[in-house]
Amino acid sequence: MVIDDDKDILEILNILLEGEGFEPLIFNTGLPAQQILDINPDLVLLDVRIDRYEKTGVEICQEVKSLKEPTGFPILLLSSEDNLGALARQCGADGYVNKPFNIDGLLVKLKNFVL
Repeated sequence: MVIDDDKDILEILNILLEGEGFEPLIFNTGLPAQQILDINPDLVLLDVRIDRYEKTGVEICQEVKSLKEPTGFPILLLSSEDNLGALARQCGADGYVNKPFNIDGLLVKLKNFVL
C-alpha cells in the first residue's frame, strides 16, 4: 500500500512495484487507521505530509500501530522531512525512506520487509 498526495510519486512507485511483481494499492489521500487495518496490506509506504487530509502520516502511523497486532504489517514513512528518522521513531514506524529516493535502495528495503 502506498499513501502519498504526489501523483508523480504514486505513478513512479506503481510502475516500479508492479515491475517487481508486487500488487500495489495506491492512494492519493490519507486513510483512517481502521480502513488500513481492514485492508491488511503486506506493507505501507506512508507520506508524512498529506495535503487535504486532516491527519499527518505520523498521526496515521501512530493510530495504526496502536490498533494492530504487533506481528502485523510494517509501516515505512516516505518523506523529504529533515528529521524523518526521528518522526519514524516517534510514531513507531518500522523504517523510513527519504525523498528523493534511490530506486534500487527502495526496492531492496521493501523486499527486506516483505520477502
